[in-house]
Amino acid sequence: MRHIIDPIVKNSVTKPIYRKLGLKKLWVEQRHSPHYRMKALEDNGGVLVLKPYNGPVIDPSEWEQLEFVTYYTDPKTYFAPLASAKGEAKMEGFWKHGKPDKDGVWTPNAQVAKSIKKWVESIGVNYGRVQLIRKDPNSRRETYWNLHLDDNNRLNPDGDGWVVRLWLELTDSPDSHMILRENEFSRSSEFRIPLPKGAQMVIDSENLFHSVHHDNRKHDHVRYGVIVSLESGPKLEKWLKGQLPAKLSSPSWAKNYKNKLGPNPHKNNNA
Repeated sequence: MRHIIDPIVKNSVTKPIYRKLGLKKLWVEQRHSPHYRMKALEDNGGVLVLKPYNGPVIDPSEWEQLEFVTYYTDPKTYFAPLASAKGEAKMEGFWKHGKPDKDGVWTPNAQVAKSIKKWVESIGVNYGRVQLIRKDPNSRRETYWNLHLDDNNRLNPDGDGWVVRLWLELTDSPDSHMILRENEFSRSSEFRIPLPKGAQMVIDSENLFHSVHHDNRKHDHVRYGVIVSLESGPKLEKWLKGQLPAKLSSPSWAKNYKNKLGPNPHKNNNA
């Protein structure tokens, strides 16, 4: 695919064509499954915009000193693993080691990013991959091309908590946004979350298409953030209650979100 898709034709017009031709595949499907789901997240359309981070100051030296790697599919986005399947600083799916995206093991990078490690552990929830992200300014065209779903729940046993992702913005980019869509090609209903320093959000990123627009018309600095895979369950729900603002921001699809995914087969008081 590297040689088939030229960067010039990577846009929102050509993307549906490449999908149909199988040249740009989706590796996961939006679905319900017999996993523990969090009612607050589902009721709000798969996303919760939280109160800003108010913990100890995280010094830039915790992320600027790390070695970042990238993929040829998105050369403006770089990652530095803080926790991985085996404690190695490699960008690999946990499934390659026969485990779901849980029970992460800290990499040597975590010895540099000590405050971030402490923040993740303070949540008190089973975490999988923890990674720092570094993103150069990009265009809207690149943002829409990179809309994707995360493969969070491969090998996750039925009945266990559904794995979702927590974002924390480390740098100040208030004119940049996390772009969310329930329908990959429905621009009119997209949900945009500003990314000032300290912005926090939890996203069902296996069911919502997402990508960050770090607007190259307004920013010339590199942005940094933290992405954490977390297992849904009562412990995470308890933490979220203390992080929710007085008034939730909701996407337009929130009311019909659960209906589109189908009935939740996980039966308990929180389903």
